[in-house]
Amino acid sequence: MVTVEDVRQFALTLPRTSEHLIRDRVKFRVGRIVYVAFSRDETLMGFGFPKEERAALVAAEPEKFLLPRESDLRFNWVVARPAAIDAAEMRELVLDAWRMCVPKKVRLEHERAALP
Repeated sequence: MVTVEDVRQFALTLPRTSEHLIRDRVKFRVGRIVYVAFSRDETLMGFGFPKEERAALVAAEPEKFLLPRESDLRFNWVVARPAAIDAAEMRELVLDAWRMCVPKKVRLEHERAALP
């Protein structure tokens, strides 16, 4: 089970990430682009994800993932149940969402720094 604190500890290690509390919801963003957001009760975690791939993700693991509310379908966004994912999967989802919104130069620098 993943908590907001688990996501916080990982997300804040990613360059240009900032945490914000907006209408009682924890959100992580790069600049003005939100790439991870929690529901008020922290039972759902929305994150950036390619629109063209999200139906397959939700269909493959409906116990873990769901589509965003109808008004958010226009965005590159999908929702996960934090209680259903583990820490490794959370890191992968958060990192991929971050990569979608950070400038390419920053992403490449981060990837180079991560190499042994």
